[in-house]
Amino acid sequence: MVTRIKKWGNSQGIRLSRQILESARMTLGDAVEVAVRDGEIVVRPARRVRGRHDLRELVSRIPEDDEAHEVDWGVPGGRETW
Repeated sequence: MVTRIKKWGNSQGIRLSRQILESARMTLGDAVEVAVRDGEIVVRPARRVRGRHDLRELVSRIPEDDEAHEVDWGVPGGRETW
């Protein structure tokens, strides 16, 4: 596939066809890692840790003023030691 680098706001971008994304097993909204190796731009799916969630992204959604509270789970139901 041949495409062109275009201006996109203050950045530059390229468009990828649906067939290219499907071949790479990617879809709209997927996080990607972009790197340069030997003068070539490499785009690959971002590695996820433990499933489809990224801890850094999840933690970034916690409000700054959020306060953690202890949760009372009730009395032990077995041989738990507290």
